[in-house]
Amino acid sequence: MNLLNNFFKKLNNPVPAFVHTKLEKENNTEPSLSTKPKTTFRDVAGLEEIKEELFEVVDFMKCPEKYQKMGAKVPKGILFYGPPGTGKTLLACAVAGETNASFFNVTGSEFVEKYVGVGAKRVRTLFEKARKEAPSIIFIDEIDAVGRHRGTGMGGGNDEREQTLNQLLVEMDGFGNNTGVIVIAATNRPDVLDPALLRPGRFDRQITVNRPDAKGREDILKVHSKNKPLAPDVDLHEVAMDTIGFTGADLENLMNEAALLAVRRGKKAVSNSEIVDAESRVELGTEKKSHKFSEKAKKLTAFHEAGHAIASYFTEGHDPVKEISIVPRGLGAGGYTWYTPQEENYNSKQEMLINLVSLFGGRVAEAIALGDISTGASNDLQRATEICRDMVTKYGMTDEVGPVVYDDGNGEVFLGKDYGHVNNYSEQTSARIDSEVEKLMRDAYTKTEIIIKEHYDKLELLANTLIEKEKISGDEFESLMKYGKLPQEIEAEKNEQATISETQSDENAVDTAVFESEKAPNDSENTDETE
Repeated sequence: MNLLNNFFKKLNNPVPAFVHTKLEKENNTEPSLSTKPKTTFRDVAGLEEIKEELFEVVDFMKCPEKYQKMGAKVPKGILFYGPPGTGKTLLACAVAGETNASFFNVTGSEFVEKYVGVGAKRVRTLFEKARKEAPSIIFIDEIDAVGRHRGTGMGGGNDEREQTLNQLLVEMDGFGNNTGVIVIAATNRPDVLDPALLRPGRFDRQITVNRPDAKGREDILKVHSKNKPLAPDVDLHEVAMDTIGFTGADLENLMNEAALLAVRRGKKAVSNSEIVDAESRVELGTEKKSHKFSEKAKKLTAFHEAGHAIASYFTEGHDPVKEISIVPRGLGAGGYTWYTPQEENYNSKQEMLINLVSLFGGRVAEAIALGDISTGASNDLQRATEICRDMVTKYGMTDEVGPVVYDDGNGEVFLGKDYGHVNNYSEQTSARIDSEVEKLMRDAYTKTEIIIKEHYDKLELLANTLIEKEKISGDEFESLMKYGKLPQEIEAEKNEQATISETQSDENAVDTAVFESEKAPNDSENTDETE
């Protein structure tokens, strides 16, 4: 501002009002207003163990005397970390709601400014206000925006972000035992946080908030279906078993999408059909039904997706096929093969090798059936390469390279993983790693070739069915593999056979009746003659 004043003084003009206004807005240090959340632990489903862990904090804020008598101190800070959408923010709101504490909800990015000192001042102002309104809870979402390792930025150790972090550390250190202020933070990247933040006395308690298990998913589904009329065919337990890997946010979105579909279809209740369609929409994206394939592209996509399905079906231990389609969904994919996961976590070597065979199915099918290969397998090859490289460098799953970790994943957290990555092994070891990765890839490709060639008749049948129908369900796929026909074709044949049998039965009945009627007079004549 002084520089601007001097500049305009030379021009014999005051600083324009719009300049003052703009700078005041950009340098605004007023923190977010506090609220009194009504959310409680009853509104949080699927996180029972975490709620039990947080009960101590809640109880301390309600009845601090009994803890103080024992010389116990409440944790100054709690750090939630885990995937996005798992309920970290909801948990923080519930803690505030349970204790009737003032709730200050801010994000890490709110403290980061281009003007030096602004972020640090915002931190001071926030903590001052929280102390005045104690008991209070400060919730800092995405704390990694301000809490990254110091000394890694382009500006060295004296940039604005680091000054802000230093002020945050000072404020957390300055808490007295009875201030009644607790800091709760959330992040998806705990690995990039500065160690000074994580030491005891700052974030004393660090809690992992993972994706919910089957029981947790069912509880979450019950919460998000409370105000939605459900048809009798909806079984939330089955839905929970079918949504492995879904977060709480995913499940909320799933039920909302199902309700929207029900309204669109003019239904009075959400049926299982809407939930299944909503699940595919959440996982795969919206169908692009208007997209038109050329006959060549349609055939290529059909054989590609059929290759994935055949390779997985004839590989023992692979997840069953849920749906196959050549209708594009989401970004880039010309079609998809959708599987129903059977296990919550698959981390074994055997399961990774099984996954490789499935990934190569599309490329191998193209090569064998069409005598050519396309760019459609680029994502499959990328995923397969990542799996193989992780097996070699991260998990030590090969005999040639051995049980040694060569990729610790610690790239430069500020500059970026690729920019700051340096190999911690020799060129000879790098060559061995590359050789082993290539060997794993080739072995998986060879296994896939054997499967596709052995079951080529089923590959053709499936591909031709996809060209005709564009999409088939898991049950239809299973029927094609076992009987060579779709369920509706089998049902039609049964009905036809039943009709033929009925016709034959009626004809036989008529013939019998005619025979009996023709026979009856003769019998009476014979009887008369006998008499």
